[in-house]
Amino acid sequence: MRLPIGLTAPSPCPYLPGQQEQLSVLLSQAQQKALYYQQLLELGFRRSGDSLYAPACPTCSQCQSLRVNVQQFAASRSQKRILNKASSVSHEWHQQLNDEDYRLFARYIEARHKDGPMYPTSRKVFDDFLGASWSTTRYLKLYHQQQLIAVCVCDVLPQALSAVYTFFEPTLTHLSLGRLAVLRQIEHANKANKTWLYLGFQIDACQKMNYKSHYLPNQRYIEGKWQ
Repeated sequence: MRLPIGLTAPSPCPYLPGQQEQLSVLLSQAQQKALYYQQLLELGFRRSGDSLYAPACPTCSQCQSLRVNVQQFAASRSQKRILNKASSVSHEWHQQLNDEDYRLFARYIEARHKDGPMYPTSRKVFDDFLGASWSTTRYLKLYHQQQLIAVCVCDVLPQALSAVYTFFEPTLTHLSLGRLAVLRQIEHANKANKTWLYLGFQIDACQKMNYKSHYLPNQRYIEGKWQ
């Protein structure tokens, strides 16, 4: 079946200064998005809110979808240190986001992303960005001393989990919460007999994105193939 795809107008790239961004956006209704979501992930697409999109920049190909083989994953020495340091951090899976989650999100955006499109944030921005009416989305919430410290927004598919977004307490830098969140999602995907954890786009020239390449083994979607 052919799916309708639209192309956005060029706009400033949020990751690479001086570059222009264009996106291919799926124009299907919610039912088709849900039906073809996993296949579209395998074609390098990504979810943001209700939208499914992929890079379509005519002069740049640095955005490469990255996925980790969770069945073959082996933690590195530094990743084992993160897990050991966070041995007292508990986690729970939830089906909804609440006011406490939003307050954590607002603190995170204020501290880490004041230069981004979600600042200044609001509850509507929060709900529209993270939720989707058609996806099976779960929320991995991390706690330290009974305090909520991180939330991982994760879409559940037959063969994979897709890490949509993670936000965390910006003051707890010693726990490496961003990296810990990925490790906990890998652990859960493995136990759930999934093959992949999709981590979104890897951009080598963007320092903020480089952490994704440290989870091995991984594959990148380059020129229509996973490599």
